[in-house]
Amino acid sequence: MKITHILIGIIVLLHTSAAFAMGKPSLPPVEVVKNVDLNRYLGKWYEIARLPQIFERDCVGVTAEYSLRSDGKIIVNNTCRKSSCDSPGKSALGVARVVDTQNNSKLKVSFFWPFEGDYWILDLDPKYQYAVVGSPDRKSFWILSRTPTMANEFVDWLIALFQESGFDLSKIIKTQPCE
Repeated sequence: MKITHILIGIIVLLHTSAAFAMGKPSLPPVEVVKNVDLNRYLGKWYEIARLPQIFERDCVGVTAEYSLRSDGKIIVNNTCRKSSCDSPGKSALGVARVVDTQNNSKLKVSFFWPFEGDYWILDLDPKYQYAVVGSPDRKSFWILSRTPTMANEFVDWLIALFQESGFDLSKIIKTQPCE
């Protein structure tokens, strides 16, 4: 009986130590919007803010244009200008596929097969004028708009809202429009 208590104590101690060593309490899963009409989501979006991503280093005036393929997948055409709005735009073509057909909010995007990244739609204006996109590990985050600019107060509010839900947005980059 004593051995059982000792073993249980050791297990509890190890579990508590491991959780404490990780430095963060467990966060609830990232939530997505309840429904996305992909036909309304298609078209051009302007990047308003993002977390740093290696593939977007020094990018300004970033846009993403989505169009539907005949097989139901989505063509993703991202355009970036390096360091300056005067730089020529450089495009990267990718393909997105819906992984949650119940609500169309979870997609996987690939710019270099077979590698894919999570593209989860976390917030979406009812009129499809802005969207917040991220990943379930909270390491990716974008605020997108149908127009090149958004009110700073609203952008700051979105950033604060998602910071509260566990995204570390201390390194958020507000991008400059080029149009």
